[in-house]
Amino acid sequence: MSGSVRPQVQEDAEIVDFDEALLQACPAELRAELISEANLLAQAFAPEGRPAQLEAMAVALTRGAQSPDMDRGRARRLAAALRALARESER
Repeated sequence: MSGSVRPQVQEDAEIVDFDEALLQACPAELRAELISEANLLAQAFAPEGRPAQLEAMAVALTRGAQSPDMDRGRARRLAAALRALARESER
């Protein structure tokens, strides 16, 4: 009897995919541009289109977003587009 109280679990909690939400929040034109750019990157650097390769590219972009030379928001959105491609290639 440790006296600790277990938090109640909410049964109807919604799980949100942050990357998907980020892409959906973009205007349609920007979203299409990001997906096109992600496709070009994937064809150049991950021609096999393996989800692990695409995820690694997304991680590299997210880490590189800390560079002062890079637009952090753009890198984050492009990483989300790469992850969307990774999810599609798993299907």
